[in-house]
Amino acid sequence: MIQRKTFAAALACLAGLAIGPLQAQTSPAASAPRPTEPPKPFTFFVTSEGLGKGADLGGLAGADAHCRKLASAVGNGGKTWRAYLSTQEANGQPAVNARDRIGAGPWTNARGAVVARDLAHLHGDTIELARLGSNLTRNTVFTEKNEPVKGAGDKPNQHDILTGSQPVGRAFADGADHTCRNYTSSAPDGSAQVGHFDRTGGGNSSWNSAHASRGCGQENLVSTGGAGLFYCFAVD
Repeated sequence: MIQRKTFAAALACLAGLAIGPLQAQTSPAASAPRPTEPPKPFTFFVTSEGLGKGADLGGLAGADAHCRKLASAVGNGGKTWRAYLSTQEANGQPAVNARDRIGAGPWTNARGAVVARDLAHLHGDTIELARLGSNLTRNTVFTEKNEPVKGAGDKPNQHDILTGSQPVGRAFADGADHTCRNYTSSAPDGSAQVGHFDRTGGGNSSWNSAHASRGCGQENLVSTGGAGLFYCFAVD
């Protein structure tokens, strides 16, 4: 009986020696973290945050810089970023059309989906395109962080996106202020044209020209469902 116990103990010891090194080799590999999928390159987004000064973005230069800053923060800053904003003729400077600032397309969101093939598709330049519309909807509009934007039905609603543009993507030519003094004013008066990224609310489904804001200050923009956000497109 003693010999049988001794033999069994010897077998157990040998088994432990055989299994131990195998565990030591496989355990680190089993616990190693899986490689994360690299972020998809994108050429379009809505700013995840405004500048906190209402429609005062520091003009087009300040808005473009904000686009670059946000894109760079998520590793996508190696492109030429432009804010989708039109300006009006003022102080001897000609008007600027938003559609003329953003390149030729196509543009993709942070999830790799195409939101528009080209400028004609984006703006519905033909009867057929106007009927079909671009792919820019609540289901495709995301921030540079690949996060959804709060729209109609969310709290708070932030679907008003600054554009200063007509539906065709061009500046207004009348005498009214549609750009909060070309994005340099945060006063309670004045106005800027906004679009609805979610294509709903207020009886107007335009993504770039839904209605005018009630003033230019941050509180004014918030009161109508905004936060001073705007669209950013990559030119290249």
